[in-house]
Amino acid sequence: MSSQNAPESLHHGSLVLYKQDPARVTSVEPKRVTITLPDGEILRVRPKDVDVIHPGPLESLDDLHPQDGEMETAWELLSGGETTLRELTELAYGEYTPPAAWAAWQWVSDGIYFEGTPRSVAVRTPDEAAQEKARREARAAEQRAWATFLERARAGDFAPEDERYLVEVERLALGQTDQSRVLSELGRAETPENGHALLLELGYWDHTVVPYPERLGLPTSPPSVPLRALPEGPRVDLTHLPAFAIDDEGSTDPDDAVSLETTAEGRRLWVHVADVAALVVPDSEADLEARGRGATLYLPDGKVPMLPPTATRRLGMGLASVSPALSFCLDVTDDGEVGDVTIVASRVRVTRLTYDEAEMQLDEPPLRDLYHLARDFQCRRGANGAVSIEMPEVDVSVVDGRVRIRALPALRSRALVREAMLMAGEAVAQYAVKERVSLPYATQAPPDTDDRPGDLAGMFALIRRMSRTEYSSVPGRHAGLGLERYVQATSPLRRYLDLVVHQQLRSHLTGQALLEGQELLERIGAAEAVAGDVRRADRLADEHWTLVYLMQHPDWCGEAVLVDKWDHRGRLLIPELDLQTQMQLRDDWSLNSTVRLRVVDVDLPTLRATFRLA
Repeated sequence: MSSQNAPESLHHGSLVLYKQDPARVTSVEPKRVTITLPDGEILRVRPKDVDVIHPGPLESLDDLHPQDGEMETAWELLSGGETTLRELTELAYGEYTPPAAWAAWQWVSDGIYFEGTPRSVAVRTPDEAAQEKARREARAAEQRAWATFLERARAGDFAPEDERYLVEVERLALGQTDQSRVLSELGRAETPENGHALLLELGYWDHTVVPYPERLGLPTSPPSVPLRALPEGPRVDLTHLPAFAIDDEGSTDPDDAVSLETTAEGRRLWVHVADVAALVVPDSEADLEARGRGATLYLPDGKVPMLPPTATRRLGMGLASVSPALSFCLDVTDDGEVGDVTIVASRVRVTRLTYDEAEMQLDEPPLRDLYHLARDFQCRRGANGAVSIEMPEVDVSVVDGRVRIRALPALRSRALVREAMLMAGEAVAQYAVKERVSLPYATQAPPDTDDRPGDLAGMFALIRRMSRTEYSSVPGRHAGLGLERYVQATSPLRRYLDLVVHQQLRSHLTGQALLEGQELLERIGAAEAVAGDVRRADRLADEHWTLVYLMQHPDWCGEAVLVDKWDHRGRLLIPELDLQTQMQLRDDWSLNSTVRLRVVDVDLPTLRATFRLA
């Protein structure tokens, strides 16, 4: 190795590099080197911790003055090759002294024209140097843009070019990440709620953005999987029976209808349900998509269907002149008992009614007789221990950007539909047990109290003592409904387990293989895994739009009922909004006390509204 390329040795007075700073060697020992730093600090370090810039002697670090030289000329001569710091220094400055070597090292460490170590220096080509300059300019521009964005964000504003930064905040607000450089830099906790709040403050989001479905990992657009053609096959013609699909105003997915047939033997209830299993067979694309969604997501500003929209258009009760259905025929005794059950694929002609329209026809046949039948069944359930809870219900919807909250009165027409669907569920369970068809049965343990209160506070307490409905392949009692066995079977367009029921029944009727044991349990588990998130997203979206309603009515004032209390605080229910709030109590307030509240503030990201006594 030539002396020109050999590593420089350490001596007293050598100029060395220590952590990117110059240092002067004051003594050299076998395993330690004593150095002095520019600020006068003296350190003892290992020889490998320093790199020799010049062997010396250097009298003082103060001698390291800027040097005049021809470094760019030297770079052009050496371009694309390799050199040493000594060779570069001599070529650029005409001498090899500690100040000149240090000046040359500044060019190397800068990294535009050179890179490497004091022992080996690589010389960049003009293209490489230009690329490095461009990279640095881009980094500097990015730093300036970042600083400008932060300045705007702190002032509550943003520009179109800031969107790339806000996308990160949006991902946090939607629960797609748990970190945000923006929020961290602004000194805010990195939570979805804080991300939501910042986006609202800047005007990047407005009140129409509802983050909860995406935050819970739910799809927000309809499925686009294919559906097969309706298969040919015999269908019983029931078009002679008046059939009624009764639903809320604006409903777009009617999946059940009712008929009453009077025979010599007695009353016969027909419940016609959209024959979804005829189009969606087990393990098809549509079935797997529905299984992953669990249920239709109903939001005040629209719905996200479980099945492709074409399923509703082709199967919805009353959407065509004649609808294909799976019809449940129930012989019902005078005391509301379900006798023989028959299930057939059918064709029905359905009239659609709203609950209000049906209410006006309840005093005339056939709806009058249907209502009497439903009332008899309700009485039987009550005698069998059914838990009746009547809490305020409202419908929250968004029409042309304005929130509408409408109370849902306890109409007889609603009771008619509810009881008919429950009767069908009991009948299908009865049929399945008799025919040995495995189904997902809905069960519920009884509450740990015999109290059946009639006041709001009592019913609020009873709800909290009720256990959740569970699903099992083994039939069991549903205590809340007062039924010994029960299956949800009337909403296959909207609930996946209802669809599974229909698939099993259709397979049984057509002699095809049934799902058994583990296969059925897997479907129950898959549906329940996501159905809870669907219910939660529904609830949170309702709360969101209810708070938007209060924002649109900043002078809102209304009644609230005290339904729970502890220490000196209480929970109040606002019936007309179906909204709960907490506040400090007065000593004279008792459960079920009614007070008037006025809205004070709304915090949309945290779903909190503040009220005061009116």
